[in-house]
Amino acid sequence: MARPRHLVLTLCGISAALVSLLAPASSSAQSQEGNAASSRSATLDAVRARRLVLCGVSGESPGFSLPDSRGEMRGLDADTCRAVAASVLGDAKLVRFVPLSPQARFTALQSGEVDLLVRNTSWTLTREASLGLTMAWINFHDGTAFVVKGDAGVTSAKGLDGATVCLLQGTTTELDVAAYFRANGLSFTPVLFGGVTETGAAFLAGRCDAWANDASYLGAFRATQPDKGLVILPERISSEPVGAMVRKGDDSWFDLVRWTGAALVAAEEAGVTSANAAEQRRTTADPSVQRLLGTQGDLGTALGVDSAWAFNIISQVGNYGEMWERNLAPLGIERGANRLASRGGLMYAPPMR
Repeated sequence: MARPRHLVLTLCGISAALVSLLAPASSSAQSQEGNAASSRSATLDAVRARRLVLCGVSGESPGFSLPDSRGEMRGLDADTCRAVAASVLGDAKLVRFVPLSPQARFTALQSGEVDLLVRNTSWTLTREASLGLTMAWINFHDGTAFVVKGDAGVTSAKGLDGATVCLLQGTTTELDVAAYFRANGLSFTPVLFGGVTETGAAFLAGRCDAWANDASYLGAFRATQPDKGLVILPERISSEPVGAMVRKGDDSWFDLVRWTGAALVAAEEAGVTSANAAEQRRTTADPSVQRLLGTQGDLGTALGVDSAWAFNIISQVGNYGEMWERNLAPLGIERGANRLASRGGLMYAPPMR
């Protein structure tokens, strides 16, 4: 039976109106559900449930992560772990340090054995694109260097042709050294070791002519061996940004770790320290400092933590400059590229707003 044309158009109009009324509501509901899902964090939930951050570190790197005479883990990486605990749990002491070898570090993070990895681990495309991991924050800009004994008479890495070189297995240093020697038409014999302490001991024992590692570590190592006449050669054969790495797919945890690092740098930029953070929180009229310390705005809510998250970090751990002075300055390591950007370095915080 044929329907009048005006009736068909009317029915079509009603159907279209119903679709237009229902679609936004459905879309809105889906959007809200998606936002709620994106705000959930399996890692954050696990950390809160156990009241402990599991942080993968080297455990044998002077200035970065090394137990002191009382067994307390000390160093820039250790303090980065403490800063994350302060932001999430309000207490920088709620960290369990998990020493990891270069060979085990990525598997430990992938499997959930640790919540984050802060272990002199370089940020590279292959690691981020292939391992399911991502760099949340760079806490140190480094580069590969060589150390030799002073009586070797070597003043440049180009003088190492035919040398034996101690290397830590499973690190980017292996690739950096091979590429450097190949590019300069030089030959070398690698001698591989599983741990950094073992590598250092082998170098001192004369098993290698040189040792290639992060310049920061070699500087710290030299400081612990003042009577050995060690010389760090001037070349830096790679650029190695290192820091806090997390698993991909947990965006809320990634955000929290990233902005923990930003808070440490922002505090140094603003002159907020562990000594004056409480007073600044009570008296400052600077809106940027008020936001940082949680007396204005809702930065904590955006991250899913308490409004005092950054205040807890700074008051308990200090700002980035304090971490440096406590851990690396005593070893004679220059800040160099790790100065604030306002002082010619590479460290800066995105806007805390």
